[in-house]
Amino acid sequence: MASSKVGSGEDSLDRLLPAVSTSRRKSSTLGKTEPPLLRTGTRTIYTAGRPPWYNEHGAQFKEAFVIGLCGGSASGKTTVANKIIEALDVPWVVLLSMDSFYKVLSPEEQALAAHNDYNFDHPGAFDFELLVTTLQKLKQGKSVKIPVYDFTTHGRQKNWKNVYGASVIIFEGILSFADKELLQLMDMKIFVDTDSDIRLVRRLRRDITERGRDIEGVIKQYNKFVKPAFEQYIEPTMRLADIVVPRGGGNMVAIDLIVQHVHSQLEEKLRPLALLATAHQSQPLPQTLSVLESTPQVRGLHTIIRNKDTSRDEFIFYSKRLMRLLIEHALSFLPSKACFIQTPQGQEYEGRRFRGKGITGVSVLRAGETMEPALRAVCKDVRIGKILIQTNLDSGEPELHYLRLPRDISEDHVILMDSTVSTGAAAMMAVRVLLDHDVQEDKVFLVSLLMAELGVHTVAYAFPRVKIITTAVDKSLDDLLHVIPGIGEFS
Repeated sequence: MASSKVGSGEDSLDRLLPAVSTSRRKSSTLGKTEPPLLRTGTRTIYTAGRPPWYNEHGAQFKEAFVIGLCGGSASGKTTVANKIIEALDVPWVVLLSMDSFYKVLSPEEQALAAHNDYNFDHPGAFDFELLVTTLQKLKQGKSVKIPVYDFTTHGRQKNWKNVYGASVIIFEGILSFADKELLQLMDMKIFVDTDSDIRLVRRLRRDITERGRDIEGVIKQYNKFVKPAFEQYIEPTMRLADIVVPRGGGNMVAIDLIVQHVHSQLEEKLRPLALLATAHQSQPLPQTLSVLESTPQVRGLHTIIRNKDTSRDEFIFYSKRLMRLLIEHALSFLPSKACFIQTPQGQEYEGRRFRGKGITGVSVLRAGETMEPALRAVCKDVRIGKILIQTNLDSGEPELHYLRLPRDISEDHVILMDSTVSTGAAAMMAVRVLLDHDVQEDKVFLVSLLMAELGVHTVAYAFPRVKIITTAVDKSLDDLLHVIPGIGEFS
């Protein structure tokens, strides 16, 4: 191989598969950013998000299906990935690029890169350790932070991207088959095989038009680094592929075969709601549940907001009163410690103080937002996060579409707010999201105006250390999974 300097020495490459010297064809890649969603005709496919694959234990039914895409630079890997995503018709897909995991260059290496003398196609240019850890978490459905690599400064940007695991993960890169641990995480391996002349022409066009390089520098880099690295590290891994796709994105026959196989794997997953509906019948209510005492005042408020003849203004007014009582009740479960203070009269008073780092309120959009004013009114300077979970009308399952949480929420006690909980599927997903952001389970307080017994059992069984707090628990659900007798469509 041509001499080159990379960020790590040869001794750090023990984890890689042995390089094989062969000659067949030729290349490298430097950077693409994955869009948060992909629009195809009338459909929108989310490329960042979480599918609702959780059973009554709060765990995923199965790990995500990982497709590894390998091939030389400009072979059409991203085109193949996008065509697979379009044809799959699966709402939750993550497209992970190996380009995000280039190592940060030292000043000396940056100077070499500026003169096209740094080998970006050598395995030592990539942070395989971070890459394996990231893909492992994504496969398990956890949230991860993805570095954003700046190909102008050859360093990582300050702000990393938050990404969730999904039903399908497509991982593409020039050396995606080079690492033993990465290979073990892949359920399907695809090699995109495109003629070397075509790849060179594409690379020339890309580097000249998009990156402002001159033709002499591109050809110099290609001959010195790209071509030798392809022959030594990339092309030999073709033998590891389950499917070789000649001609890249133009080969729809191969793409259709890939899609058929992935569909057959995904159809094995179970339906969570079907299990949730029969999981906890005839069980006593859990000890983690606390129901606001049904005083005449609380009973009177329920009488007003449950009455179908109550006007909208009265419904809002009395719901707010009930929310205030509920939030104050919830705060009484926060940990506290004894403290002594001096009164204005110079006397000592034994009181209580909150024993914790901080408090964050997280509302499940949309109805959960209605509880935020009550929390702000009794908890000064409380931070607020939001999670948007909506039910898929076709499958009846909850789906996570948006979240915004404080960066250091893991240190806080969290008040998770939703107006009503019926099956508990959405609440379970919201709790799972918080746990994925390293919030401790016993620091989560699920607060809801009204819950069905099924929802209480579901959350308590999946998360036995989450405190469940409500103003009332109703017995059953109707055929549309609405709480009975309930309070109607709260939002």
